[in-house]
Amino acid sequence: MRAVMCRRFGPPETLAVEEVPSPVPGPGDVRVHVKAAGVNFPDALIIQDKYQSKPPLPFSPGGELAGVVDAVGEGAARFAPGQRVIGFTGWGAFAEQALVPQDRLIPMPEDMPFEIAGSFLMTYGTCYHALKDRGRLAAGETVLVLGAAGGIGIAAIEIAKALGARVIAAASSDDKLRTCREHGADETINYQSEDLRERLKGLTGGRGVDVVCDPVGGGFSELALRSTGWRGRYLVIGFAGGEIPKIPLNLPLLKGCSIVGVFWGDFLRREPASGERDVQELIALYRAGRIRPLVSARYALEQAADALQALMQRKVQGKVVVVP
Repeated sequence: MRAVMCRRFGPPETLAVEEVPSPVPGPGDVRVHVKAAGVNFPDALIIQDKYQSKPPLPFSPGGELAGVVDAVGEGAARFAPGQRVIGFTGWGAFAEQALVPQDRLIPMPEDMPFEIAGSFLMTYGTCYHALKDRGRLAAGETVLVLGAAGGIGIAAIEIAKALGARVIAAASSDDKLRTCREHGADETINYQSEDLRERLKGLTGGRGVDVVCDPVGGGFSELALRSTGWRGRYLVIGFAGGEIPKIPLNLPLLKGCSIVGVFWGDFLRREPASGERDVQELIALYRAGRIRPLVSARYALEQAADALQALMQRKVQGKVVVVP
């Protein structure tokens, strides 16, 4: 089979497509013929040895997929060849075939296209866990989404709206903000041309926002935290901007607010029943038409490095997929 291989840690241009042996399912494993694999920011980190998960070299990147089961290992009785599935892999999805432990697979809804299914789980799962479980978002509250046109951002907008919140989307261009409005944002802020804090004061009547959804980090994080209201919740999801901000701890004290970490992958491992419940609730929202994942570009295996570069350069709106 063909696979995108990382043989030494480095930037995307160090990746290469190679012919490698098909993986053989071990006990509890399922081999999936990959139809689409979502491209996510952790994929760009893991190939540079900058992520908390560190696979042994060589490996194929790609943390999520959708495809068709073509073989099962001993004891993997939950799935059968020919079944359509969605998988959370950590790595290994940028390939024609991938091994996935059966407890990291779910049946794929029949009405969901492969490209949406293959880019659905990480962003929407993360945001649902963030807003519902960690942020305790209530109907009528106001959510600020930073980096709002990216994969996490679009998912956060749609989930917050589905939970009954008012959404303020912040992004770096008017084109990106148009996309945010198309996916349900009530208000938008161009934080390259507008003063984030002043706009938030105006939009909230000086009260501040209830929840901040931050997958970006960098220079806007402290401004966003300063713009939370009393008992606000600041959700730390990631650092796509590259800089991990240093937050003055007097701010949570003065505002009575909380800084809350969101690590969806470990949530699934530590609380599998809750994670499965969240995924089923997300699928119900999709079937009801209340969330509409955006896949803005498709790349062949040979273009996987280009897909990662586009993500790292903040050129992606919604999600992009690698399609073997």
